[in-house]
Amino acid sequence: MLILALESSAKAASVALCRDGVLIAQSQQCSGLTHSCTLLPMAEQMLKNTDTKLAEVDAIAVARGPGSFTGVRIGVSTAKGLAWGAQKPAIGVSTLEAMTRGAAYADGLYCACMDARKQQIYNAVFSLQAGKLTRLTDDRAIAIDALVPELSEGAGPIYLLGDGAKLVSDTLAGSGLPLILLPEQLRQQRASGVALCAMDRMLAGDPGDAAALTPNYLRMAQAERTRQNNQDFYLKK
Repeated sequence: MLILALESSAKAASVALCRDGVLIAQSQQCSGLTHSCTLLPMAEQMLKNTDTKLAEVDAIAVARGPGSFTGVRIGVSTAKGLAWGAQKPAIGVSTLEAMTRGAAYADGLYCACMDARKQQIYNAVFSLQAGKLTRLTDDRAIAIDALVPELSEGAGPIYLLGDGAKLVSDTLAGSGLPLILLPEQLRQQRASGVALCAMDRMLAGDPGDAAALTPNYLRMAQAERTRQNNQDFYLKK
């Protein structure tokens, strides 16, 4: 099973090509350019470098959120366009699950964290035991302090990953929790994790309907919240 994966949910963008769970190639860029300028050219160059035609790919995979509203939208749109053009399945996976799938290496709890601003994070918690990764929570937007009671129930190390991991580590430094901040190279989102999650989904029977693929923002964008507040204000007058 050959999967082309895209990850553009945060500041860095990456693409990966995986066959049956084995990484063939991966490219990452964090140059400050918008993902609309980097994501598709990276994918095209990677396919060229590996002498792979898009027609040979079995599916297109993408991190569908949560994350940056613009980044997630660009990733999903690019995946849908590639899938429709090549008549391939398109598999959307959780950004939080993909980053954990690509980084989990030792038994313990994995707390995936993306900075959602205003002392909140996009978060999900997973457990790795004997090589099996188990989801313990849904993807959610949560206050950092609200993690403490939940994480206190577990035993063993708690690994923090994602672009909000350092913020969580600093905020909860005095909580007494056995927090371990993963190294920078492990806690970043990577397209290879997206490919691994997509392979699991396809093996479980996900048809990869590109038309049904939509972003998962978890909450409204600031502009939408402002508009909603303005509407509520005028309705109350």
